[in-house]
Amino acid sequence: MILVLKFIIGIVFLSSVGLSREKLTPEAKDALNKLNLPGIKLNFEEWSVDVFANVCLLEGVLELILCTDNSKEHESIFCTSARPLHIHTALLLMGSKPGNPAMKRVQQKKDVRWVSVDPAGDKIIVSVVFSDEDGMFREYPISDFVSPVAPQLEAVAVKEKKQFPDDFIFSGSHLIEGAKGSKKYLCEDTGNVISVSTFGDELLCLSELSGHENDKLIWKVNSKLLPDLGEEVIIRLKSKVVRPAKNKRSTNKK
Repeated sequence: MILVLKFIIGIVFLSSVGLSREKLTPEAKDALNKLNLPGIKLNFEEWSVDVFANVCLLEGVLELILCTDNSKEHESIFCTSARPLHIHTALLLMGSKPGNPAMKRVQQKKDVRWVSVDPAGDKIIVSVVFSDEDGMFREYPISDFVSPVAPQLEAVAVKEKKQFPDDFIFSGSHLIEGAKGSKKYLCEDTGNVISVSTFGDELLCLSELSGHENDKLIWKVNSKLLPDLGEEVIIRLKSKVVRPAKNKRSTNKK
């Protein structure tokens, strides 16, 4: 299984090959169902990546929506034991395409200078699934659990009908050189899986850049609908991009 997983990760990182609903054969579906990505489910009915997580914050300002276990639970609503590299792989397998986090890049013309690079990648809709008091599973947009920090900002948001976005950019963190020539997925060290603030190494990020200094933190937890601390939820990741199926070119035989 380890060799199979390494092979799949190598393929998706090198070529960004992903499946689509049209390409998913029964044989491919059966093979993917046997793939072991702990804490993650490839949901073919919803065509989403479902990440199992736990509630870890009921009040306070936010820098993250989702972090890895034992990392930044004091500033993230949810935490997960799933590996960010595996979440990235699952998104690729479901057809989503990554880009890059926000970063600084050297531009060499006459003089060497650093230029800002905006985050890029497919849009991913983030929602939360958990059971209600009747035992029925319900899906909520992530915006239901986030509200502005300052009362005046909340009043403006209500007046202008603005709310926290439900879609994020599949920025894809960074794959860097590790020890002995191995590859290392950067946000596995930092725990920044789905970010609110801009870190530059997150797996999913907002399109709008935001600092993580205290005076730049403008979002907080809205716990009105949240389950209790420690309760399990599903973080559902669904691509907002619908790519048309490629038609086979017809060839006229002479």
